[in-house]
Amino acid sequence: MIPLERIRTALSSHQPRLIDPHGKRQAAVAVVLRDASPGPELLLIERAERAGDPWSGHMAFPGGRVERMDPNPRFAAERETLEEVGIKLGDAEILGRLDDLEGRHAGRPAELVISGFVYFASEPAPIAPSPEVREALWVPVSTLIDPERYVDYAYPPAQGATYPGILVGEPERHVVWGLTYRFLECFFGIVGRPLPPRTWPQR
Repeated sequence: MIPLERIRTALSSHQPRLIDPHGKRQAAVAVVLRDASPGPELLLIERAERAGDPWSGHMAFPGGRVERMDPNPRFAAERETLEEVGIKLGDAEILGRLDDLEGRHAGRPAELVISGFVYFASEPAPIAPSPEVREALWVPVSTLIDPERYVDYAYPPAQGATYPGILVGEPERHVVWGLTYRFLECFFGIVGRPLPPRTWPQR
C-alpha cells in the first residue's frame, strides 16, 4: 500500500520535465485520487468505441485535447474531466504535475504533447459518464503495483507487437497500456515504487 501522504509529499517536490510543443497539438489528462480503505484509489476510464478516435476503446485517464478557449493544459484537464465523468476538480487539491509525454502513431513522428496533472478529490461527485466514456473504474493504487496484474498486451493493429500492460478489470478489455501506462510509470517512479522494467516494441 502507498499512503496518500507519501504521494502528496513526493509530488510536491517533483520538478516535471516539460516539453515545448513547437507547434504540435496539445492534450492534458487528470490523474484523480480519492481516499478509500485500505488505501487510495485512482480513476480510470474506458473510452467508448468511436470512429476517428486513435484511443478508441482504450483505458485512459480523463482528459483530451487543449482547445483554443483553454488558457493552459491544466484547465483543459479539468474541463475534460468534468465533461467526461462529471467530477469538478476546481475545488480538488492539486498534488502535482507529471512529466510531459509525446504521443505518436507507429512509424510516425511525435505529433502530440500530453501533460498530466495529479489531484486528490476528498469527496468526489458520483461518476456521470458522458457518451465518450463506456465505463469508469476506481482502481486501488495497490492493484496497479501488483506484479500478478502485469501482462503483455497485444494491440491488433500493431501486427503482432506486444506492449507492457496492467490488468485492472476484465481481461483483454480493461488493460492499461500505451500512454496511460507511461504516465503510471512516471507516477510510481516519483512516489518511489517504480514499475518493473519492461521492453517496449521498436518503432
